[in-house]
Amino acid sequence: MDHVEIEKTGGLGEFLRARRARVTPEQAGLPATIGRRRTTGLRREEVALLAGVSIEYYRRLEQGKQHRPGAAVLDAVARVLRLDEDERRHLFALARAPRSTPSQAGTAPSRLLRQDVLRLLDIVDPCPAYVLSRANDLLAANPRGLRLLPGIEEWPNRHRNTARYTFLHPAARGLYGNWEDVAAATVAHLRASAGRYPDAPDVAGVIGELVVKSEEFAALWQRYEVRHRTNGRKHFTHPATGTMTLSYEAYEIARTDGHRLIVYQAEPGSPDHDAMLLLGHVEAARPR
Repeated sequence: MDHVEIEKTGGLGEFLRARRARVTPEQAGLPATIGRRRTTGLRREEVALLAGVSIEYYRRLEQGKQHRPGAAVLDAVARVLRLDEDERRHLFALARAPRSTPSQAGTAPSRLLRQDVLRLLDIVDPCPAYVLSRANDLLAANPRGLRLLPGIEEWPNRHRNTARYTFLHPAARGLYGNWEDVAAATVAHLRASAGRYPDAPDVAGVIGELVVKSEEFAALWQRYEVRHRTNGRKHFTHPATGTMTLSYEAYEIARTDGHRLIVYQAEPGSPDHDAMLLLGHVEAARPR
């Protein structure tokens, strides 16, 4: 759990150091230097100069000692570090995340779903769909949504988690034709969740478990990629339906602790759609 504690107390500095290491002086518009640089990417003083702040101010920002920096400063730093929209939101979340009280930090989020949300899982059928928590816990699924992840139904309900499935379940690597992309996107999404919910025990718990149990997760975690997963495509080699490529959309559910409805689909009449429909004939236990 040491990694999780670092994330809570030093997340902003860790993020800024990782991002400035990614930007070369040439990309930042600085003249080429003669000789070998000891720093990978930009130096602190170079970021400060380009952002229009003092070196001391930026140093304190990386050390987490500059509390609640202004929006103009964060915008300038984001521009220098060439952050995309997801990374920019993550920067603002880390810089301005309020410290919760011990009682708030230890409060587990609700896993209950409104009946209206559960009804949506049936409405979108035959599209595979499920509801995930902010930590990627599988809270509910329609039959095809559960069968899309072979073997996950063998886990106890409270153990079912798509991040845990991706890195720890033996079926996952063979299921995803683009496993490396899925794995990297999963880690990047958990990074975003950790920034949005810095004291969330469920998010910290999953991250801590996977850092310990999966060397690949730990390596990806150190890359500090940040991405909100809102849509995309996954390539499946399903043991019951064969090869299929499905697109997905993620919808955040209102008045919840970060719950998301994930819906997969394929072009009607296409081989991918036909394969998706076959999921309805795969035997699997429906989650409670």
